[in-house]
Amino acid sequence: MEIAQVPCPVCRPGHLLVQTTRSLISAGTERSLVEFSQAGLLGKARAQPDKVKQVLQKIKTDGLLPTMEAVFSRLDEPLPLGYCNVGTVVEVGRGVDGFSVGDRVASNGPHAEMVCVPQTLAARIPEGVTDDEASFTVLGAIALQGIRLAQPTFGETFAVTGLGLLGLLTVQLLRAHGCSVLGIDINPDRCKMAESFGCRTVTPSDGGDPIKAAAALSKGHGIDGVLITASAKSDDIVHQAAQMCRKRGRIVLVGVVGLNLRRSDFYEKELSFQVSCSYGPGRYDTQYEQRTQDYPLPYVRWPVARNFEAVLAAMAQQSVDAQPLISDRIEHAEAARAYERVVNNANVLGLVLTYPQQAPPTERTIDTKRTETKTAKATAPVVGLIGAGNFAKLVLMPAIQAAGADVRCIASSGGVTAAHLAGKFNVAQSATDYRTIIDSAAITAVFIATRHNTHAAMVSEALAAGKHVFVEKPLAIDETGLNQVREAHAAHPGLHLMVGFNRRFAPHAVAVRRLLENRSDPMAVVMTVNAGDLPSNHWLHDPEVGGGRIVGEGCHFIDLAMYLVGEAITSVQAVMFGPDTGGRRDDKTTISLSFADGSIATIHYLANGPKSFPKERIEVFSEGRVATIDNWRRIVSYDWPGASAMKMRQNKGHHAEVAAFLERVRSGGAPAIPFHDLDMVTAASFGAVHAAQEGCIVRLAVGGSD
Repeated sequence: MEIAQVPCPVCRPGHLLVQTTRSLISAGTERSLVEFSQAGLLGKARAQPDKVKQVLQKIKTDGLLPTMEAVFSRLDEPLPLGYCNVGTVVEVGRGVDGFSVGDRVASNGPHAEMVCVPQTLAARIPEGVTDDEASFTVLGAIALQGIRLAQPTFGETFAVTGLGLLGLLTVQLLRAHGCSVLGIDINPDRCKMAESFGCRTVTPSDGGDPIKAAAALSKGHGIDGVLITASAKSDDIVHQAAQMCRKRGRIVLVGVVGLNLRRSDFYEKELSFQVSCSYGPGRYDTQYEQRTQDYPLPYVRWPVARNFEAVLAAMAQQSVDAQPLISDRIEHAEAARAYERVVNNANVLGLVLTYPQQAPPTERTIDTKRTETKTAKATAPVVGLIGAGNFAKLVLMPAIQAAGADVRCIASSGGVTAAHLAGKFNVAQSATDYRTIIDSAAITAVFIATRHNTHAAMVSEALAAGKHVFVEKPLAIDETGLNQVREAHAAHPGLHLMVGFNRRFAPHAVAVRRLLENRSDPMAVVMTVNAGDLPSNHWLHDPEVGGGRIVGEGCHFIDLAMYLVGEAITSVQAVMFGPDTGGRRDDKTTISLSFADGSIATIHYLANGPKSFPKERIEVFSEGRVATIDNWRRIVSYDWPGASAMKMRQNKGHHAEVAAFLERVRSGGAPAIPFHDLDMVTAASFGAVHAAQEGCIVRLAVGGSD
């Protein structure tokens, strides 16, 4: 736990920049997160046995050290806590409707002085509702979504199991629906509070029998439904709910309990059981949350934002009273003390964090508390890094520092990851506006590790500002972006532009290329890439953000094939197979490349293989000889004199590529990868997608365009 000083987030299109006045600690959810974070490695492993299996499998395929680096990188990710935020809008993003500067809003923003939230996850607070009360909006929406799934009607009888914050809000909302409510909790004080909201209660720890109480309240018929808002590992809670219900009763799980369901419970009464998902429709939907595309009201009446509005309206009408749920108000600066209470005192309900009322702290660049280190050499390249995700943390930053560069600033849109990474690697500044790096007179080289749709524009901006540029693949995701980069590079030919095609720098690839130097006949390359499945809503699948997997990832292997062959690509063919899942098939594609000297390469990019199979295998056939690269850990050769096995820790060439780029920045010379190659590989990736979709052959011009 730490209170971190981070730069103010940038207000993105469709979003609101909000200065926080209150935020609510959700005792149940946040207690579990804090307890998990405080557990040792063994405790974390016990809590997530499925992840342990993944780790063991990765060790088998990738080796121990790369796996452990990936594990510790995941455990080192900063997680901003909180999702019940209230504040005042200080900036409205482009395309936002219905909000103005000065509006008081409730949102799912974290515990922070300044938050950037999508308009679809925010609602204006009506007059008569205080900031303290409004901080319960998100929890109220979670309770309300569970109730909507249970579909109560006026006069029905419901039970609420678990009378924490969620349970007590659920009780009040059910009462507002005109329902009789039975509250169940082992804490007598919680039961007394529920009774003050017009609820009958039963306390099992004091000998109360929930089943008998439910029978009495329903006049022996059984209650109409149960909402489970408890957090427990036991399966008995669902069994008890089933016993309380009448035939065809409804059970909705809002909390977290054991789910080893008994068939007889549901079969004999034809009960329905449903798990409620967070605040309502739209939650975890990329289009709704990130692109801020609301659902049309006639078809989706109660998405997240409208659930927020409904809860706030209930507060304004005094159907929901949040004031009794507040255990204490604590200054945001004392948040660590607040979490100690949450973890150590089970009786705590709502802890409201209060924030200083001052001018909005909108600084988008902050200095990092650095420790004294050796001064960088005067000839060391001065670097800025845009993007602070896992790849930047685990791969790029160690490689940049190993090459002796002086990293001055790290930027990320939210600020948290940039500040964390700057502190971890002793970097002077962190920022949320990437132009801080572009505009810096001191920075000579820019590394770009952001989402793919930003690459072409950022590369062009950096080149125009006179910076050398290293950009993670791909260079661009469409022809428009590629043409933009071509123009920027043509205007600044003296600057070094590098794309993160690291595999051509891997020692295994370099060794095989050396073996092929004296060949006189055309050769063949066969690559099998066990890419692994990604969820259909992953940003990489989005053609407007990630460009798809062939453009976004497959370009790696097109470049590697061209490097091994050592000739220009002349034509591209491709075929996609399998069912069209969610509008995508490019993650199961075979690409065929033809080269100027008659050589060929076949790339099988497949997402339908098991994790137990190695991720990458490269086979080279040349003049009666074969060499294979097995998952970047060893070379196996057949009838190839002078070929070395090169058994080693997995090495995909990241450090070597970064070192090569920075050496060019420092000393000049020919580019580590000629721009012609970068252009051609990018155009070939576009061509592969087009060829697969249209069933044609795409021929590449000398300049690389298709």
